[in-house]
Amino acid sequence: MKKISIMVPCYNEEENVVPLSEALINMFKKDLPQYDYDILFIDNDSSDTTRVKLRMLCENNPKIKAIFNAKNFGQFNSPYYGILQTDGDCTIPVCADFQDPIDVIPRLVHEWENGSKIVCAVKTTSKENPIMYFLRSCYYKLIKKMSDVEQIEHFTGFGLYDKSFVKVLRDLKDPIPFIRGIVGELGFKKTEIEYTQAQRRAGKTHNNFYTLYDAAMLSFTSYTKIGLRLATFIGGFCGLASLLVGVVYLVMKLIYWNRFTAGMTPLILLVSFLGSLQLIFIGLMGEYILSMNKRLMNRPLVVEEERINFSKNVESIVEDK
Repeated sequence: MKKISIMVPCYNEEENVVPLSEALINMFKKDLPQYDYDILFIDNDSSDTTRVKLRMLCENNPKIKAIFNAKNFGQFNSPYYGILQTDGDCTIPVCADFQDPIDVIPRLVHEWENGSKIVCAVKTTSKENPIMYFLRSCYYKLIKKMSDVEQIEHFTGFGLYDKSFVKVLRDLKDPIPFIRGIVGELGFKKTEIEYTQAQRRAGKTHNNFYTLYDAAMLSFTSYTKIGLRLATFIGGFCGLASLLVGVVYLVMKLIYWNRFTAGMTPLILLVSFLGSLQLIFIGLMGEYILSMNKRLMNRPLVVEEERINFSKNVESIVEDK
């Protein structure tokens, strides 16, 4: 009997973890009874009662597992690490807030059984804020055009990964992984299915400007070169333009001598513009350097505080990896 692993990252999801586990168990009983399964929750140091409820779920059902992180390791590392800890024939990451529809999972499994090693769930519409959806659409299209690596629009990581691809992820050893980009860069032949993203069932989103910016810059610095190329090209253009302006100014000064005067305002504006441009590109290059620095430090993805309902065999396999 094939085994399907469901991986659920969570942070302060006390209102969602119990209903989600019940919905997943009912889905397997109703739609996928021919498969074995387990459900792995990886908690990113929640400050509410999420861990209390996860302990209760694990006590009542040996098919439910839990990993408690020692601290919050961010929105990318924890889910990625959770995928690496699964041992099913395939792994399906699912958000704890019900925005990834449970009824899509049988469709993912169907495509997997037809031979697809990776099945990407791509949202074509969303019940979230329409302005946010529009901005995300613009961002995906921009990254897709700038990147040398295939980028999948409106793919959040929700999908199905065969165990052969999970092995690729284990061998990658990337300390700041971006699963959406990795799927496009290193993944096997993919199948895409469409779905409508639901609204969050309960609780508040943990995304803010900083987390969204962090996600955007991780994708930008990992899979595009255009930022550095723009700095080179625009810097060269501005340097050439400044040289021409300087030559023209010198010629006018020599020809008209004391009669030629140029006010300070244009010069101040030019200096301010060039200074701002330099600061922007220095900051952009700093983002690239920061990304490189994190990879060179090679910190662990997460540090575990506790894991529940893992067999010793699985623990030894994970440690060896």
